[in-house]
This record gives sequence, structure tokens and C-alpha cells, in this order.
Amino acid sequence: MSAESPAKKSLAAIKGTHDILPSEVGVWQQAEALARTMFELYGYREIRTPIFEATELFERGSGQTSDIVTKEMYTFTDKGGRSVTLRPEYTPSVARAIIEHRLDLQPEPLRFYYFGPMFRYDKPQKGRFRQFHQIDVEVFGEMDAAIDAELIEMAQAYLARIGITEAETLINSVGCRRCRPAYGQALRRAAAARKSELCEDCQRKADLNPLRIFDCKLESCRRVAEGFPRILDYLCAECRDHFAGLRAYLDLYGIPYRVEPKLVRGLDYYTKTTFEIVSARLGAQNSLVGGGRYDDMMKEFAGPDLCAIGFAMGLERLLSVARLEPPERRFLYFVTLGEDGKRAGMTLARSFRRAGFECLIEFKDRGLKAQLGRASKLGAAWALIAGEDELRSGRFQLKDLKTGRQITGTPDELLKALGEK
Repeated sequence: MSAESPAKKSLAAIKGTHDILPSEVGVWQQAEALARTMFELYGYREIRTPIFEATELFERGSGQTSDIVTKEMYTFTDKGGRSVTLRPEYTPSVARAIIEHRLDLQPEPLRFYYFGPMFRYDKPQKGRFRQFHQIDVEVFGEMDAAIDAELIEMAQAYLARIGITEAETLINSVGCRRCRPAYGQALRRAAAARKSELCEDCQRKADLNPLRIFDCKLESCRRVAEGFPRILDYLCAECRDHFAGLRAYLDLYGIPYRVEPKLVRGLDYYTKTTFEIVSARLGAQNSLVGGGRYDDMMKEFAGPDLCAIGFAMGLERLLSVARLEPPERRFLYFVTLGEDGKRAGMTLARSFRRAGFECLIEFKDRGLKAQLGRASKLGAAWALIAGEDELRSGRFQLKDLKTGRQITGTPDELLKALGEK
């Protein structure tokens, strides 16, 4: 039997990607609209950057030893011979945009938010895709621990707005370039002493960047890491004061939190504050919000000396536990009979749309009964009938499909009646 030709094979979405169908997209739009409203209340403005960048940007920004760079990036050579990468995260792109456009010289605060797809080659599982969607928030140029606390408070306020109230806030400090080397040495010694108990990947991390061991998903490695030194015991005076300030400001907001010394996040660029907001409803992959401070990133790109902090939220994971209902669609279905009725319906729908009403005309040859049935099946709120009698009189029938009540009037009279409803 001959092999099936490629043309006959059914096409499907690539593993790790998914479609967001019209029946689902209303909840996505609602989550994005609420985020936009919330963040702009705090003085943030939207920024949009390219979906792919020079590979070097992410290698320098995300860290050569991070799992993103070593395992997960979608990197390819384009037709010009340049190595480009589909963005695995957003922060390096924002840093690049600030430097390229000298946004640091503008009077506006460097506070940004963004919605969009990210790409990581990772094992697909519940709530984790290879093309996934994130909400990102970034602040540059503000060192005070108060902005760290406000960022956490804003994230919590947004989660509450979309119906997520059963969540826990975890915080830590990962120190800075002055105090982390001593901790790194202590961690390497501890990891070397128990290297044989670690998985192959963590054995590699023990030499390159032992902080990454805390990110391992294997329970056996997590148990080993429980006995490692705590970074909080190695903080310099500046980092201790900053962390104490963060805790004081969270107390000011009345935000409960738990100090988690193993919370290091999965990227090399973090300094001082790291935080997560987690939900027990998500199982093992329980993080809803993850972020922290990255005060040295701009210097890595030879940019201005700007400190920074931000967070990211995966929309797929958020929406799996959010309590959002898509907004009710109340639209008008035009029942048109014959060519003259169709033409009248087209001009009427144009007027009603300009008045702010959603209108649907389906250009298919159906009778009156079939079109009214179709309107009900689609969930239309009203049906406006344009047939021979209506065209002769200039007065059209408007039927409320929920109550069955009908009124007759001129287009202006019907517009007024709809406005009152």
C-alpha cells in the first residue's frame, strides 16, 4: 500500500501550541482589558517590541547558564545569515528599546506593560506551552524598595480583579554582585559534597551556577537543596536593608507573605528582590506571577546605569484559575427577504453600527422562519425584519428574542427604543 501523500495528511497545530477560538477569546480580551486598566492606574504605559531579536540579546540578558539559553530558545539563522531568536521572555527587549531610543532621557517614568506571545522549547504540560502568552510589567530607574512592594501590591490587586483570591506571596533576596560571590562559593562547596545525589543536570549546574539547583523540578534534588546554605545569611548591609524595607512596605499594605530562601527564579540577571505569587489550585506548576529586581542588566548591554524590577504572568495559567465570564453579547440580527430587503438591511445595519450597535447580516438565501431560528440559535438579542411590507411602509419590525415582544417603527424610532433598552 502506497504511503499517504502529504497533501492528504490532516494538518494540526504544532505540539506545544494552541488555538484561541472565538468562543474562548472573550475571556482573554477581558483579562487583557482589566490588566490595561489596572496598570495604567499606577502610571504604566504599553510598549510593543518585535517578536524576534538578535540571539545575542537574550544570551547576554537572560544569562549564558540559564535554562532558557542552554535548552529552550527557538534560534535560527535567517536569510541574511544572522542568528535570530523568537523571544523567550520580554525584559531584554525592553532594555534594548530603552537604550536604542534613549527613553531614559525622556521626562516620562520608565514604567511599561506588555501583552504577547513568548516561545520556549520546553516539555508541554498543563498550563505550559511552547508558544505561550504573557503579561509583563517593567520599571526602570527606581531603586527604592517601595516600588518593589507596590509592584507586588499591583499584581495582587489584578489577581483579585480577575477572581483569584486564594494565592500566596513568596519573597526572597538573592543579593548583589558584592555579596553573592561569597554565597556562591559556600553553595558550590555544599553542592560538591552531595554531587552524587544530584541529577545529571544539577551536577552540571553545581559547577556553572549552583543557584540554578533550586529551580530543579525533581523532588530528590529539592531534598538535597534543603540542606544548602541560605542566601539570606550572606547578604551585604545594602541588600539586608533593602529586603527589610520591602518587608516593611508589604506590612504597610497589609499584604501577607512568606520568606522563601530557595526562591531564586530561573534567570541569571536577578539581584536583591525576587518574588512569586502561587496558587495551590495549579498543582506542581503553581506560579501565577514571578518577578524580581535586575539592577545590573542595563550595564550588561552597555546602556545607562538604570536599576530595574518587573514581573510576568502567563495568561494560559492565569485563565485556568481565574473567575471570568465573557461579556454578554447583545446584538441585532437582520432578517432580510429578497434583494430589496437585503439592500435595505445593509444600509440600515450601517446606520445602527455607527450608533454603536453590533449588527449581523448573513448573506444566505433563507426564508423568514429559518432566519428567525438562526437568530435565536446564535444568541441574538433582537431581530429586525426587512421584508416587502416593511419596505413599502418605511416602518420595520423589531423583535425581542428573549420576550417575544415586537415593536414597529421607523429606523430612528427603533434606534431610540434600542437605546432605552
